[in-house]
Amino acid sequence: MKVFSTLLILILLTSCYSVERKCSDFKTGTFEFTYTLDGIEQTTKFKRTEDFNIDYHEGKADSSSIRWINDCEFILKKLHPTSNSEKDAIHMKILNTTANSYTFDYKLAVKRPNKPLNVEHGVAKKID
Repeated sequence: MKVFSTLLILILLTSCYSVERKCSDFKTGTFEFTYTLDGIEQTTKFKRTEDFNIDYHEGKADSSSIRWINDCEFILKKLHPTSNSEKDAIHMKILNTTANSYTFDYKLAVKRPNKPLNVEHGVAKKID
């Protein structure tokens, strides 16, 4: 009986836990994102407004439009794609937040037929 009541209390306590998501704090601002490409760690900065996202990488700026689905999810679409793969929209979802960063998932907004849908993860830090 003690085991059952202990287990029940643990389940009740863990079911009340919720991940903090103050997504509205990260709708606009300047951010930094570190990722690995071909075994090399790289960092990019980007500035987000309500309607646009501007990436700064290796001295180049790349702009995308933003369509917010809700406070924690949005769709990015490149304004000037240079290849067919850049024409695809990206679905971004903020999973949790801290005081100055957020963890997110991103994937293609539309699944391609006969191809697996890859979901990537990342952490962005707010620097301004």
